[in-house]
Amino acid sequence: MTEDIYHKLAHHLDELPAGFPATESGVEIRILKRLFTPEEAELALHTSLIPEEARVIARRAKLSKEEAEERLREMAQKGLILSIDLPKRPALYMAAQYVVGIWEYQVDRLTEGLVRDMNEYLPSFVDMDTWQKAPQLRTIPVGRSLEASMEVMSYETAEDLVRSQRKIRVLPCICRKEHTMMGEGCEKPEESCLVFGTGAYYYEKRGIGRDIDVEECLEVLKQADKEGLVLQPNNAKKLSNICCCCGCCCQILIHMKKHPKPAEVVSSPFIVAYDAETCEACGVCVDRCQMDAMTMKEEEVEIDMDRCIGCGLCVSTCPTKSLTLERKPEKAQHYIPDDLMESHIRLGQARGKLGRGTMMKMSLKSKWDRFLAK
Repeated sequence: MTEDIYHKLAHHLDELPAGFPATESGVEIRILKRLFTPEEAELALHTSLIPEEARVIARRAKLSKEEAEERLREMAQKGLILSIDLPKRPALYMAAQYVVGIWEYQVDRLTEGLVRDMNEYLPSFVDMDTWQKAPQLRTIPVGRSLEASMEVMSYETAEDLVRSQRKIRVLPCICRKEHTMMGEGCEKPEESCLVFGTGAYYYEKRGIGRDIDVEECLEVLKQADKEGLVLQPNNAKKLSNICCCCGCCCQILIHMKKHPKPAEVVSSPFIVAYDAETCEACGVCVDRCQMDAMTMKEEEVEIDMDRCIGCGLCVSTCPTKSLTLERKPEKAQHYIPDDLMESHIRLGQARGKLGRGTMMKMSLKSKWDRFLAK
């Protein structure tokens, strides 16, 4: 019976936008057993992508409102589901997908066993073909790589995105933290994951990270450029997070790096341009590139454009200004959803999930349950 609950939960998570594919080894079930008690797994089955009050979920789970509220609050505190707490309103609870979601929420609960299982699971979980159709993250250039004369949209620059935010929180990077735990860490700063708005409030309630203002947030971004970190916000015009990623620890960059043509997979409007006449072959760009797009051959820099993700790290430190960013042709640029919900729906649909019928059924069920719940 207990084993069956975890398989049901695995199926439930696989129906969410990012999925949770089954493996022959069953490592995904081991992960769920590490994270959820059987009772938590059972209650998680009654959450959906629609935020709902505890009384609604309690009705589905055949629990009292009080018991459901307590257990849902505990699960949100563990990062197993999402909670939305608004002033003078009942808390709302909703399902969290596994990645980006439950896994990242475990930044304060990592164990070596969980990290080992996750590393075993990732090759089965990450699907670059699906990512190319509907990425969860996009790449934006570091600020110093953009020329003042370039026509750039506000959602394409980190500074413009950040300056409009009121609630900002900086967190430990789970990728660098789990690599360090396994003795494979790097010297890049761990406190470098930026979360905004509702997500920042969620982490604040869980006691993870610390609040910062806009100016300190901009300093984090400047430090990211200095350290050679790729800026990866959520794939939407409305900002919810920015990851500052290194190619040695970030699981997305690691898998993107294995792709023969990362430039086709990444959601980035820019690509590097190179002036060989002024280049002094100092090699700084070769060291800074996280995708191995640049190599030094016979004292000349060679660039594989199929590997450039338009992060601008090579541009910002080029002493001769031989490297610049230019906009890709329109047909080579990914569509940017308006917000996180649209991004999730597009991801689910890229996986053959969340069709119109499914979304309508989910909405009607939620409305009916809200009507019937006491």
